[in-house]
Amino acid sequence: MSDWHAIRQTMRDFALNLPEAHEDFPWGDRVIKVNKKVFLFLGIDEPTEKWNPSFGVKLQSEAHGHALTVEGAEPSGYGLGKAGWVTVPFQSALPEVELLLDWVEESYRLIAPKRAIKLLDSQAQGEADQ
Repeated sequence: MSDWHAIRQTMRDFALNLPEAHEDFPWGDRVIKVNKKVFLFLGIDEPTEKWNPSFGVKLQSEAHGHALTVEGAEPSGYGLGKAGWVTVPFQSALPEVELLLDWVEESYRLIAPKRAIKLLDSQAQGEADQ
């Protein structure tokens, strides 16, 4: 997928299908939250002079390092980078969408309460059993 809008929509749809996830618009930005905490920053819907399309996720270990190898990616601002948040521009050469969705799920797992993670794991187990 080369169209960043389509990639963004795929990430949004995936995130909203995670247990207890919902969309919110603090500061005019589109974010996906679980338990009142953001796990995916999607920014505003269209680029402006001051904003280029990007997304933010919280990652650890290998995924964190991998995300930072994307051209233009950087630790997120406002002190979030120190906690593992990475901002990745949509208009760079991105990895496969499946990997981006893995990053969204990892961010979710780092933010979500245990009960929501248990729901996610039981859904995954149910799909594996089918």
